[in-house]
Amino acid sequence: MRHRVSVPPPSGPPLRGHLPFADAPTAPDPVEVTSRWLTRGGRPWFPVSGEFHYSRYPAREWEEELLKMKAGGVTVVASYVIWIHHEETEGRVRFDGDRDLRRFARLCARHGLDFIPRIGPWSHAEVRGGGFPDWVLARTTAPRTDDPAYLAAVRPWWEAIASQLDGLDRAHGGPIVAIQIENELYDQPGHLRTLKRMAHEAGLSAPLWTSTAWGGVHLPDDELLPLYGGYPEAFWTEADGGWPDTCRKHFFFTHQRDDEGIGADLRPTTVRGTDPDTYADRFPWATCELGGGMAVAYHRRPRVDAADIGALGLTKIGCGSVWQGYYMFHGGTNPTGERTTLQESHATAYPNDLPVLTYDFQAPLGEYGQYRPSYDELRLQHLLLADFGEVIAPMRSVLPDGRPRGQHDRDTLRWAVRGDGRAAGFLFVTNHQPHEPLPDHPDTSFTIGFPEAPPLTLPSVPVTVPAGAYFCWPLRLDVAGLRLDWATAQPVCTIVDDDGRTVLVLAATDGIEPELALDARTVASLGTPSGTGVAAVTEDDRILITGLRPGTDALVEAETPAGDRVALLVLDATTARTAYRGEAWGAQRLVLCAEGVVFDATTGEVRIHPRTSDDEDEEVDEVDEVDENGADIAVGVAGARPRPPVPTVSLSVLPAPHRPPTTPGATVKESQDGALTRYTLVPDEDAPTVPAPALTALRPAGPPPTPQTGVLGRASAPADEHYDTTAAVYRVDVPASRTGTPTPPGSDLLRLHWTGDVARAHVGDTLVADQFFTGRPWDIALDRLPPGEPLTLRILPLAADAAVHLPVTPPAGIAEVRHAERITTRTWRLGTT
Repeated sequence: MRHRVSVPPPSGPPLRGHLPFADAPTAPDPVEVTSRWLTRGGRPWFPVSGEFHYSRYPAREWEEELLKMKAGGVTVVASYVIWIHHEETEGRVRFDGDRDLRRFARLCARHGLDFIPRIGPWSHAEVRGGGFPDWVLARTTAPRTDDPAYLAAVRPWWEAIASQLDGLDRAHGGPIVAIQIENELYDQPGHLRTLKRMAHEAGLSAPLWTSTAWGGVHLPDDELLPLYGGYPEAFWTEADGGWPDTCRKHFFFTHQRDDEGIGADLRPTTVRGTDPDTYADRFPWATCELGGGMAVAYHRRPRVDAADIGALGLTKIGCGSVWQGYYMFHGGTNPTGERTTLQESHATAYPNDLPVLTYDFQAPLGEYGQYRPSYDELRLQHLLLADFGEVIAPMRSVLPDGRPRGQHDRDTLRWAVRGDGRAAGFLFVTNHQPHEPLPDHPDTSFTIGFPEAPPLTLPSVPVTVPAGAYFCWPLRLDVAGLRLDWATAQPVCTIVDDDGRTVLVLAATDGIEPELALDARTVASLGTPSGTGVAAVTEDDRILITGLRPGTDALVEAETPAGDRVALLVLDATTARTAYRGEAWGAQRLVLCAEGVVFDATTGEVRIHPRTSDDEDEEVDEVDEVDENGADIAVGVAGARPRPPVPTVSLSVLPAPHRPPTTPGATVKESQDGALTRYTLVPDEDAPTVPAPALTALRPAGPPPTPQTGVLGRASAPADEHYDTTAAVYRVDVPASRTGTPTPPGSDLLRLHWTGDVARAHVGDTLVADQFFTGRPWDIALDRLPPGEPLTLRILPLAADAAVHLPVTPPAGIAEVRHAERITTRTWRLGTT
């Protein structure tokens, strides 16, 4: 089927200077907001922000985690400044240790990352009281209003924040590019204006002042930049409600920015302050909460997969987003409260029971910094935006006439174009959504009309768009003077090699043969891979290249009439998801590596973190032989699964450094990998055996606790006393590493494969980790535990009649650890001689 759309001519320039946002006069790259996009230094700017809660992560590990985020394409770090984490006791304001806001902001600046403090005062963030300390709620009956008693509590708190951020604003060369006021407050525009004024008075300063804008929010006129969101799943809906339509909508191309579902359990959905499109004519489409994952509540524990996150993100770009903001990009752990636990719960009158400690959020970077496949999905898109976001941001989103008939139409192909109103653009296709797979679309081609150029029809021969595919294809993309009329492959990034040649890297789409269509008028000479069946056919003013086999050797070389050299490298989809780009050994380089890569410009190092992904599913439908008490007989010896550090790591680099990189403890072997140079790190010594954990079953589980309900009639998490009376109990002993060398933080994990309902881990009487069962393994970072101390696990079984939504249902009444393993990795530090 041929799909058609016509890109309209520009409707006129955007509004400028109509909003009261101003950057510091001394800023060398002033930030401005037009009605359609943002600019920085006078050029269109497409930010990528990621949420990382510093107070939910050990301060000693912040710097490396920020570098992971930067390597993942994040340019702006956002973080709630959670009041109860800092002032649980009135008058005792803490900014020490893991609460050191100033140090966190300065680390962002050190590594070239912008920072957005989301100062509340109410944050939500699945925190007790939405972030309000208990003493604040005891003082006022009207929080989140202009009640004098409430404002009297807020004022010194914001003065404390301002003192921490003093000198870190843009006027002093600091990283603070925006400040968010409140969160999800939809019907108090006057109060939002008061809060912004109070923040100014406290000494806070930023070029942008923002507010969340979902749920029909009513903002004070032109005072706050509305930011939107959208999640692939939700924990805050009912257990038996199925996949919410408010989540389903985000896998369609649409120009509706609002999401009436986010946080709908905390506000009346029938009350809306404004029409969903109220702000569309005055503000650009910017986001702060695209779902990088999803938390789990006791009553509803959604599963979010990498493709769900990747497809949603790409769809939003096609819809017209000019700011990709993710919540969360990095998971964490709730701090231990001095007076109470600090999670959202029925006990605090909130509609959802959350785990006491874990706030992993299934994020691209997990609770302990684990790399997830979603990190690779998003990094691929962020590389695109780093190079072409300046071009994409001013482009309007155009929807075809043949759109899906509604949110339950699975048969109509979902696609859109962002066009410049003249001759160029990008084609976006999404053929993936969670839960309900979309079908293949055979015999598909696209015709895109432009006001100032002939239409483009692609591919040359109709193709099948496979189920699960989502991609972005370029339309008349200029690459250093070479015009790519189209490619049936997604642009990844550009890199300049040692000879001054510009290389455009593209990612093929699984199941679709890559085609490159070049404007022949921009080609003086052309070279294609030999002996691979590649054909380059010239017809009229176009050269069509077909038969490419994607990979590191699928390199098409061209020279323009002006003498510029350009190459197009088409990677297969799997290899493309290993692509990084960063400052390495004195130059910008493309690095292909299946492991985690960070670029540390302050030390000149490239560091490789072997993956410890926990994205696998548990086998929950098989139960080993049990004794008369229901205990797993084999469980006591199931810990004998030592997993040594990864013995070798390889990375392929373009352009190659003048000297091979070096790393302590390994020999670096050099070889060719198509157009790139591969370096394989071979340890000088055999990897030491990592002592396996010893797992001992101490007590089988008793009967499941009787299900209880709480706020909104939702299932409540089992009470604390059940862990002492009916939980299965295990002891885990983890021997010290025999190497005698401390492992870097986050590189020594205990991974538990378990079945049950809920679980807690203690060292002595101290709760150190917890988990609600979702069908995935349970990781615990060993470096956060006292060395040499045994771990006690308590696991409760799920009642057969529990009103709980689970992606994988464990057998009723079973609570067990099937086996425990230790995953220890080595961080490789690569420098050059």
